Amino acid sequence: MSAKHLLRVALVSDTHNLLRPELLAFVEGADAIVHAGDICDQTVLDALAAVAPLTAVRGNNDRGEWAQKLPLQTTVALGGVRLAVVHELPGLRGDLAAEGVAVVVSGHSHKPALETRDGVVYVNPGSAGPRRFKLPVSAAMLTIGKDGALHVEHVSLIE
Repeated sequence: MSAKHLLRVALVSDTHNLLRPELLAFVEGADAIVHAGDICDQTVLDALAAVAPLTAVRGNNDRGEWAQKLPLQTTVALGGVRLAVVHELPGLRGDLAAEGVAVVVSGHSHKPALETRDGVVYVNPGSAGPRRFKLPVSAAMLTIGKDGALHVEHVSLIE
């Protein structure tokens, strides 16, 4: 990561086997992609991994041999920042402080959310897949500054 470059991490969840062109346009140029589950087909992972390094977890709708290879929870260090990734927030395990986790990425609810609790940023990018009820179709971009500063922006993918 150069001094001029911020690390851009695309946060995605709940694609439910719908890989929208708007999502592909959103992740283009990202330094990494994190998918918080309910992927529903390996082809979605393959397409995202072709854009940038991909970290993904298994959601409650991810079934089959391909899905069994995905962890229910994982951590990844990006730009010196540790992220914990889980599909359902109540399923989050471990001692976040002891593990040095700064950001938790989750999905499942299809509702975009952003809050800080006990110094940890919790992000739900919302659903990038089929629209559910009147919830937005969205994703989020996590920007990690060279000093470790974090900024999260949710983006509506379609109107």
